[in-house]
Amino acid sequence: MDSEKLNDRWSAVKAQILGYPDVNAAEISAFFSRLEPQAMSDSFLMLTAGNEFIKTWVEDHYLASIQRALFDMTGTPFAVAIAVDPTQEQRQTAQAGSATAAPSPAAAAPVMAQGAGAAVPLAAPATPATPVTAGASGGLNPVSAVAAGAEPCQVVEVAAPSTVAPVAAPQPFSGAPATPPSPSSVAPAGAIETSEASRAAASPAPSAPVDPAAGDQPSSTLTFSNFVIGESNQMAYSMANEVAGNPGRPIFNPLFIYGKSGLGKTHLMLAIKNYIDKTQPHLRTVYADSADFVSKYMEASVAHDREKASFKNFKHYYEEADVLLIDDIQYLQNKKQCLDMVFQLFNSLTAQGKQVVLSADRAPKNIDVDDRYSSRFSSGGIVEVRPPDIETKLAIVKRFAEECSRNEGFSQCAIPDDIQMYIAENSSSNIRELLSAVTNVLYRMVFSGQSDMTIEGARVLLENHFSGGMSRNLSAEDIQREVENFFKVSHADLLSAKRSRSIAYPRQIAIYLCRQLLDVPYEDIGRKFNRDHSTAIYAVGAIEEKLKKERDVQEEVETLQKILSEL
Repeated sequence: MDSEKLNDRWSAVKAQILGYPDVNAAEISAFFSRLEPQAMSDSFLMLTAGNEFIKTWVEDHYLASIQRALFDMTGTPFAVAIAVDPTQEQRQTAQAGSATAAPSPAAAAPVMAQGAGAAVPLAAPATPATPVTAGASGGLNPVSAVAAGAEPCQVVEVAAPSTVAPVAAPQPFSGAPATPPSPSSVAPAGAIETSEASRAAASPAPSAPVDPAAGDQPSSTLTFSNFVIGESNQMAYSMANEVAGNPGRPIFNPLFIYGKSGLGKTHLMLAIKNYIDKTQPHLRTVYADSADFVSKYMEASVAHDREKASFKNFKHYYEEADVLLIDDIQYLQNKKQCLDMVFQLFNSLTAQGKQVVLSADRAPKNIDVDDRYSSRFSSGGIVEVRPPDIETKLAIVKRFAEECSRNEGFSQCAIPDDIQMYIAENSSSNIRELLSAVTNVLYRMVFSGQSDMTIEGARVLLENHFSGGMSRNLSAEDIQREVENFFKVSHADLLSAKRSRSIAYPRQIAIYLCRQLLDVPYEDIGRKFNRDHSTAIYAVGAIEEKLKKERDVQEEVETLQKILSEL
């Protein structure tokens, strides 16, 4: 079968899968775009993935769907094999002709061993290339299956991995350098983003050589595989995935992830750390919450009077990282000395080709720091994690409920679909609140024996659970009406295409208030004003800039917020 026909058949299979109920289209788009068909016969399909993570994830979540689609299309049971071809991402990039496209984890670019100086490529493997092998449903080996009758599109060869010597980790800093802190681990029990877990992950390990086997033990349960992908976070997920697989690429260095609290920023940052720890244990990753960073900086300053090396040890601990992840960078506003230290670390690491990942609750340009900081923070990849839509929240509810039932032994209790939808519709955009509601319902069902809880029972149980303040009772229509009354404009003009300042400015204020007070994505806000999401994003940005400089705009927004809070 020629490659064109093979690709057409694979496209038909993907289209068939997208037609099945309970299939996450965003996941299909994110993962199936990383698969390539290599061979197909009357009862066998061989695919290749660019790395082991994509291969394993598809096998775990969608192998049965692929087999089902093939059976529905042909009436014949199929064996499906997925192999790893680390050159695949490079070929796709070359075919696209894009010099800025970044490969996914385990792409074929040489692994870089980071030291105190510039990054140095590891020696090429001495063993000869060997044919790819992969697990296959139905017990078939891809190589033998091709020989048995499948028509290969191309032969894939993978070089045997090289052995990497462990690199000694520098002495961690804990205020008094003579007494290193005890190691700590993070176990947030399935939470998407928890501040306490973040701080636990930031605690450095005792001074010791990095054990390659330790990479098999993630520092927390937050990984790429349990991150629920939706339209609101698909781009952030993809960019984090690329950084995890090939840290230090200039296009994504630094990677700046921003968004409101509780949307999954910390989940992605720890997923990057966990993936690198597991797949590239020779690289040293350091995660730091900004509040913890400030605390340790102050400890170093105080200890400097007693131990002159304390400050040097503090800086050395972070400078020796191959991958540095700093969470909630907005916390460093008005902390000039700490910000200067981060800036020095940032410049030192990126100059050596080492990866820096930052997160904040706002875009770099909206953080109250000097322009030289925000411009450097914006010099790589910038991506927003937006509030999830109903479909994404429902997917999170379903997955978390399944994990709780499996891990806690609650298999006899299943949350009814109408209660799952109730939680998804009434929770705010904060994922922690969403997961807490699921936990409350599950435990009530288990410990009170209400395995058949009704929607009325769930409403009573969660009556005071959901936050959001005024947003619980507000709608976009309420905000539009109050803005129209405040600025004396008609509803028709507010939604019209008119661009005069007397109409455009109130419209931007209304869009900004919708963004601040309602847990809805830009797309939904844009529709309420007969506009697309890009116009909504522009309007919010314009008002945010005015709020920094114009006191009258601040007073108008504050007045409207007070009016809306009293509705």
